[in-house]
Amino acid sequence: METGAQCPYDGCMVIAAKSASQVVLHMAVAFAVMYAVTGSLAFGGLAAVIEPVVNVVLLPLHERAWLHIRRRLAARRKRQLTPA
Repeated sequence: METGAQCPYDGCMVIAAKSASQVVLHMAVAFAVMYAVTGSLAFGGLAAVIEPVVNVVLLPLHERAWLHIRRRLAARRKRQLTPA
């Protein structure tokens, strides 16, 4: 779904449920991996909390990097298609 686009109520609820399930999945995986590595519930819990926060911080940087890559590839293709 594009930013700013309208969605029917049911569609929005599905998107919200999907987003919530992704957060829970990320937290569960972070907890499980850290617990398996350290055997500590405290470190597992800490990882489960820190991982989503780090994702929120890094996702915009990741998106910006890929936007830059896509723009560079588009410019390169344009140069290759333009007759000299």
